[in-house]
Amino acid sequence: MQSDFFEHTKSSEHLPAVPFPLQKLGRGGLGLKISERRLILALGDIVMINAALTVYLLVQGRLSFTDGLLWDRVPWFVTLTVMWLAAGTFFDNYDLSRAAKSVDSAAIAGLLAMLVGGVYLLTPRLTPFLPDRRIYIFLLPLLAASFVIIWRAIYANFITQPTFQRRLLIIGAGQSGAALVNALGATGKREGETAYNIVGFIDDEPDKLNQLVANVPVLGNRYDLLNLARRLQPDEIVVAITHGHLIHPNLFKAVLDCREMGIPITTMAHLYEDLTGRVPVEHAGHDLQVVMPINRPASHRLYLAVRRAIEVVVALLGCLQLLLVIPFVWLANRFSAPGDLFYRQERVGEGGRVFNVIKFRSMIMNAEQG
Repeated sequence: MQSDFFEHTKSSEHLPAVPFPLQKLGRGGLGLKISERRLILALGDIVMINAALTVYLLVQGRLSFTDGLLWDRVPWFVTLTVMWLAAGTFFDNYDLSRAAKSVDSAAIAGLLAMLVGGVYLLTPRLTPFLPDRRIYIFLLPLLAASFVIIWRAIYANFITQPTFQRRLLIIGAGQSGAALVNALGATGKREGETAYNIVGFIDDEPDKLNQLVANVPVLGNRYDLLNLARRLQPDEIVVAITHGHLIHPNLFKAVLDCREMGIPITTMAHLYEDLTGRVPVEHAGHDLQVVMPINRPASHRLYLAVRRAIEVVVALLGCLQLLLVIPFVWLANRFSAPGDLFYRQERVGEGGRVFNVIKFRSMIMNAEQG
């Protein structure tokens, strides 16, 4: 086992002459992950909207830091935070590519802050009472929008700096590696919008050595991996090999050595899914763990139960609203196309299961037969 390690080291001492400048040594930056960037973005938003609510309450004299009144107002802040996170998730407010553009991010987040601020004031019991003066009704939405816009501008111009980018070394310069590069936006001008900076490829094909693949240099082969990892010290190594079970034993050993050095190892499929939200089935090979979740978390049953409860509640609310519409639809059909109020159609659902859809009839009776 130890002789294999020295064989790696010895074969990696003499790297090929690469016609591309190697990126600086050491991990000079913080190397933030996608999840860490989203967390920072969300925490900044939460701080700003709660700061806006604090100013709003102070202006009206409804908040004091000298007595127990502050603790009585805690539910107001919690409600605003929950509403903001729910709205941000629903409207995809934490798209990192968009958040990196200060104008787009500030505009969209500002409008969302005004919307949440307005809805918040109209929510009974868990929020402050509506103010007596009309101008105060617009104060919270405007404050929330202003504070969030300032934070989004700071984020777009600060967090997206190269210091915070996560430096990647990709193993495999084939179709999987090229697809990952394109997804990361390493070509063109989008690199600043992503959380990653690709330092180069590792590939065993001699024809690709010292060449550019998807505008990224191929720096060496499997025997160079360990030494390149020491010199470049990437924040993460990505294995972009479609058929992982065919990986060369020497390459597998080198990857394990890199992991023992403290460098995180991930696969192209997992990083691609984190980046785009889609599973790269064509690059997953025979890895069932990537294509479908084999081991579900312990909270999966709870998730299914909560999801079903929400679906039932929303459906019941929709049915109640539907009762208000039925008389008007029936009256319109009575004069335009007399006949049944509802129309039944068959649909094919998940797993080929056939179910019926009941909807308002918008055509003449038996139109599908004529």
